[in-house]
Amino acid sequence: MTQNPVTRAVVIGTGHYLPARVVPNAEFAATLDTSDEWIVSRSGIERRHFAAEDEATSHLAAHAARAALSQAGITVDTLDAIIVATSTPDLTFPSVATMVQAELGMTHGFAFDVQAVCAGFIYGLANAHALIVAGTARRVMVIGAETFSRIMDWSDRSTCVLFGDGAGAVILEGQPGAGDTGDRGILSIDLNSDGRYKDALFVDGGVSTTGTAGYLRMQGKEVFRHAIEKLAKTAENALQKAGLEASAIDWIVPHQANLRIIKGTAQKLGLSMDKVIVTVPDHGNTSAASIPLALSVGVAQGKIKPGDLVVTEAIGGGLAWGAVVLRW
Repeated sequence: MTQNPVTRAVVIGTGHYLPARVVPNAEFAATLDTSDEWIVSRSGIERRHFAAEDEATSHLAAHAARAALSQAGITVDTLDAIIVATSTPDLTFPSVATMVQAELGMTHGFAFDVQAVCAGFIYGLANAHALIVAGTARRVMVIGAETFSRIMDWSDRSTCVLFGDGAGAVILEGQPGAGDTGDRGILSIDLNSDGRYKDALFVDGGVSTTGTAGYLRMQGKEVFRHAIEKLAKTAENALQKAGLEASAIDWIVPHQANLRIIKGTAQKLGLSMDKVIVTVPDHGNTSAASIPLALSVGVAQGKIKPGDLVVTEAIGGGLAWGAVVLRW
């Protein structure tokens, strides 16, 4: 059966940036009732990176953006748009994306932020895909960038040991496809949210409430309970929309929040951990940055190759969650 030709949003470049300061678990053990063993056993995290005092989210994002442009072998004047997924912007406004636009010397096109916490990059990909398929843009850079170290309560051992700072970027380009599952690019998207679970993961500050940035608060057991079930389900839904089975997956690139969640989700999907890109031991939870960071690392390590079927999924505050199926 002949398929109608379609426009696909194809990844043509990846890049990432991690701040220079590496924080091992031992640093927390010196000030909190915790230990390396306690942190590793519950999260799989061994170390994370923290931004320097003079580094803001836009700085991390710009570094990742330059790396992606270099890896793609293109210049910034060929981009049409920049989307930044972040929950830790430099300022209330303007957007981090416009700051990155200025930093890169891009004086054309448009830029904006999206906010879906740890699922932000998935939502950013969905927006980029829609812009490309609609013909509004041909090349879109999607960046996930966070400085979660700025919203940590350093007396709360259940949260402050989990998060890190970093940024990752991908560049998507509209290319013609045959309209079947062999096409390169984004094949399907599944997005979800349920605001009833706001109190499971939130920040206790904001412009119109406290006038402060606030601190991250999390009901760990509640988030864990939702995570495995919802992540596996959204991945299954996205695969179904694409007309594919889990057995077709070459790589799953999950949100890097917790190694137990990653393993549990892979098990529910019937996948070996050999097919999972894992960076959480070295990066911690970098929220919206975790997936593009892991994608970039997977490419740099020679694991993710052109033609591979990649499924990426995330869940974050909101609760908001989703998955994207794409062929590299």
